[in-house]
Amino acid sequence: MNLTISGHHLDVTPALREYVLTKMERVTRHFDQVVDINVILSVEKLSEKDRRQKAEVTLHVKGKDIFVEHSSEDLYASIDQLIDKLDRQVVRHKSKVQDHHHESVKRTDAMLS
Repeated sequence: MNLTISGHHLDVTPALREYVLTKMERVTRHFDQVVDINVILSVEKLSEKDRRQKAEVTLHVKGKDIFVEHSSEDLYASIDQLIDKLDRQVVRHKSKVQDHHHESVKRTDAMLS
């Protein structure tokens, strides 16, 4: 698994990098077939006083790319909300991908008779 953390108008400190890594463990714990993760942390200056902290992730798993973004006043809060959204999407993707071989309806009815 390749993990890339980059900052846009922002220096990615070791503390921020460690925070993202610990949060990403939650996602990889649910689904271990992750090929590549790109995290972009950015600061958008809306006005002189207002700044939006934005976090976005592109997660590449076998057969699909999952993109999630979230922005708020605090970068750590953005990362937390982002991981929540990403976790829900990964769990949903995992349930679609998992083996869903069921007995056919005809066969189940024949066994009951």
